[in-house]
Amino acid sequence: MSRFRAALRPLSALALLIPLTACGGPSEAGRPASGAKAAPGFPYTVTNCGVSSTYQAPPERAVTMNQHATEIMLALGLQDRMAGTAYLDDSVLPAYRSAYDGIRVLAKEYPSKEVLLGANPDFVYGGYASAFDKGQGRDREGLASAGINSRLSVEYCTRGPVGLAQLRTEITEVARTFGVPERGAALVEDEQRRIDAVTARVKDRARPSVFVYDSGEASAFTSGGDGIGNEIVSLAGGTNVFADLKDTFGDVSWEKVIERKPEVVLVYDYGGTTVEAKKQRLLNDPALAEVPAVKNRRFVVLPLSSAVLGVRVADAVESLGRQLHPDAA
Repeated sequence: MSRFRAALRPLSALALLIPLTACGGPSEAGRPASGAKAAPGFPYTVTNCGVSSTYQAPPERAVTMNQHATEIMLALGLQDRMAGTAYLDDSVLPAYRSAYDGIRVLAKEYPSKEVLLGANPDFVYGGYASAFDKGQGRDREGLASAGINSRLSVEYCTRGPVGLAQLRTEITEVARTFGVPERGAALVEDEQRRIDAVTARVKDRARPSVFVYDSGEASAFTSGGDGIGNEIVSLAGGTNVFADLKDTFGDVSWEKVIERKPEVVLVYDYGGTTVEAKKQRLLNDPALAEVPAVKNRRFVVLPLSSAVLGVRVADAVESLGRQLHPDAA
């Protein structure tokens, strides 16, 4: 089952020089000792997905849940500020593997409340809304009452389409929270430069219609128009046939897929169902036989970890651009 269904479902790794703890709201924890000089740029107040937090100093013991949150931290060189991590969709990018291997993995998927609190975090960063499941005791309000600040990827609280502006916000605010704004600016600049190179190459090409197949049997779980996945398809020179679906992800009927006649199927690669199995599910369905993408066996693939708001957005645009427009590569 899709992660999203359940939720509705290299820069220099310089250590920060001021070992102070963050605090949020009215808490006094982590405030500089009387007379001590505050860290540059602090206190810092940010509102994230409706939750306002004030940091008197950079967090020291962050826990990340979900791959894209983890990789943003690693791309910013913040592994020395990470007390734990959890829930990968696939392997961490090679550039970050060494740094990741030095961090304690709390759980294969989401940690229990007890395991999470046992890591003694002062900051918890979740990539999906499901990271802060109230039923599991990981809700942001509960964490705040324990003196723990938190952040949720803005992809899951943005009203309307998510694009590069939200990617800039995500990277910039995380970097600012940890007192490394210059690293955030450099990372944003690099992502934008790489994406611009792709859009320049494909701008005059015909834009094939694309159906994103995440998962599904009775219905199709696909990428809607409000997530970064839709923007990735567009930047790579395609058109998402379900861009009118006002959600990040959602279920659509196979009849709708047939009606929209996609020219390409983009398969998301993750979990226990292989890409080949997903392709065969489509190829073996007689109802889909005349869908152009299926009839012509035109499939392209992205790992799920590249189709969410994180440091792989440029990777995804580059890869999909090559697959949709191989003659423009």
